[in-house]
Amino acid sequence: MKRFEIIDGMRGYFLVFMVLNHLIFAGGYFLVKINHNQLAFVEDAQGFVFLSGLMIGMVYARKMMKAGYAAGRSAIYNRAFELYRYAMGIILVVMVAQMLLPGAYSIWFNWLGYTTFDDPLRLAAIATFFYQPTFMDILPQYIVYMLFSPLLIKLVLDDKWHYVVAASLVLWMAGQLGLQQLITTPINEMIMGADDQGIRVSFNLFGWQIVFFSGLVLGALTSSGKINWGNILSPDNTFIPKVALLMVLFFLPLRLITAHELMPPHMIGKFASMEIRADFGPVYLLNFAAVGALVTWLLVAGPKHQAVWVRNIASALTWVFTLRYLRLLGRHSLYVYVWHVAIVYFVYYFDGRTPELNEATKTAIALVSVALLSIPALWRERDKLLGTAPTPAPATAGHAPKVQQAKPGAPQQMVIR
Repeated sequence: MKRFEIIDGMRGYFLVFMVLNHLIFAGGYFLVKINHNQLAFVEDAQGFVFLSGLMIGMVYARKMMKAGYAAGRSAIYNRAFELYRYAMGIILVVMVAQMLLPGAYSIWFNWLGYTTFDDPLRLAAIATFFYQPTFMDILPQYIVYMLFSPLLIKLVLDDKWHYVVAASLVLWMAGQLGLQQLITTPINEMIMGADDQGIRVSFNLFGWQIVFFSGLVLGALTSSGKINWGNILSPDNTFIPKVALLMVLFFLPLRLITAHELMPPHMIGKFASMEIRADFGPVYLLNFAAVGALVTWLLVAGPKHQAVWVRNIASALTWVFTLRYLRLLGRHSLYVYVWHVAIVYFVYYFDGRTPELNEATKTAIALVSVALLSIPALWRERDKLLGTAPTPAPATAGHAPKVQQAKPGAPQQMVIR
């Protein structure tokens, strides 16, 4: 298996559950309850953002080492601009659909607010990511982080990753204390629209950056060979999985209690202050780190562990994350993410225009939606699937193409409350 395939599978896994979580039906639906977020304070957005940072670090650190900092920076900025076009494009498509579809304005109002082409202030807020319609918020976050990625990757390659980690922790703490409001409050007043909405985002940039940049640091360290995963993720080194498992078991009953609203009233206030999803509070940070460390150890070291039950768990995880469908989605994850927004908005519109659907119909729509996720991925791989990919020109005598062997290696923004 190629080195990135299991990461692609994991990104595909998160995309599948992302679309299931984002489908909104009147009265809810049962399938959304079959989810890992019912057992831990770990959600699809966290995994998706972390893996995106990991891939940015791995891919562009290698490019910088090979072609220099300027080439790596240019490639990252080109990628960010491409994603910006997609982020703006999906919003324009939804706004046009809002004009054409009967009743769409009222159905989507909770998601779009008063967002129309005759409000230049709102359009400017969208273009600058201060106003993000519902479910369109991961790409803007990703793009903003990419703008800082070249410098941070260079610092990692210059053995200054400690400063990157320290700065990320400081920013995360600033997000927990709400210091971003020193910036966001005046901007919110400045761009307030007729619907009494100014800044509209789901992720605190200061809080969630720790997810992306921790992945970026690990990815850059991996590509540069500055970290020996063989020693850290070893079948004999069970300290990491034991501590991670202890943390997972600690949060498990707390998640079950909160998921079923069983926490005593006198405890809710204190716990809720540590469990603010938008800020990526301490509960989310610790639980995600624990689950991530445990799963990573199982995938890398688990297959070689002496205990049969550990090898079986590792085998099951590997099987899930290497499913061909998930890897297909993961290879084109950001395009699939944009497409998932269109699916979610259409399903919400359909549900709003029909009598309340029964459980079987909702489940069928959800499964069809998961299948439809593959459309952009299949389109981008159409030449390979149809066998119409161009055949490379034969090498001339004395100029045989060089084959570069892969190096061995390891496998919504600021919130106003």
